[in-house]
Amino acid sequence: MKIALVDDEQKCLDEIDRLCQSFGESIGCSIETVPFVSGETFLESFASGGFDLVFMDIYMEGIDGISAALQLRRQDNYCLLVFLTSSMDFMPNAFSCHAFEYITKPFSKERIFDVLLDAVHVLPQDSKYIELTIDRKCVRIFFNEIASAVTDAHYLNITLADSEKLRCRMTMPEFMDKIKGDTRFISVNKGITVNAEYILDFEKGCCIMESGARFPLRVRDSAKIEQMTRDYHFENIRKRQTHSARRSVPAG
Repeated sequence: MKIALVDDEQKCLDEIDRLCQSFGESIGCSIETVPFVSGETFLESFASGGFDLVFMDIYMEGIDGISAALQLRRQDNYCLLVFLTSSMDFMPNAFSCHAFEYITKPFSKERIFDVLLDAVHVLPQDSKYIELTIDRKCVRIFFNEIASAVTDAHYLNITLADSEKLRCRMTMPEFMDKIKGDTRFISVNKGITVNAEYILDFEKGCCIMESGARFPLRVRDSAKIEQMTRDYHFENIRKRQTHSARRSVPAG
């Protein structure tokens, strides 16, 4: 996730940057922040599609946040816009700019984290990753690259979407903790977790992956597992439709 931070107070910029990086580390999401000390400098470098999320202060020297946001919307209806302000007076104007959220100062860590988590749920999920130690090296693997993870004693055998296989010393509970409840990962049996993105079908009590691999389902939970897979794909379609609608909203 690439985030623009627009505020004429350096202290505020530093604090939001710190919280964004802390949030990214807490959920394994790659976050890049770009600070701007005025609306003018932001607009000078802004280009459509350049940012996933913009934190915009309303009260700034020079061009104010509402005016900067209106100019932003003439170029980009897609990025999520979060206003920061010490007053609620401009809320109606803020939402007329198709704001995603509105945060009052002073803000808390919890408030920023909640907004970022909402943004993660709305934006495409390609930037989340897990750090694994393989051959004594720390390797980052994006969630969308992982097709399955299978327990083997004190190790996990991880198969990637391109069929590459990785082996790391990790338990399944540790793996599940690192993916932070990401709904694409479904436990289909003891010691077996698969990525719903790569499930091709269910047949005779087995989960069939796009690669042709077959994993046995927990008998008592087989119907539940199939429903979780359908729910995941339905939610993904809904998110893409919402995302597409957001892009098509008239600017201004």
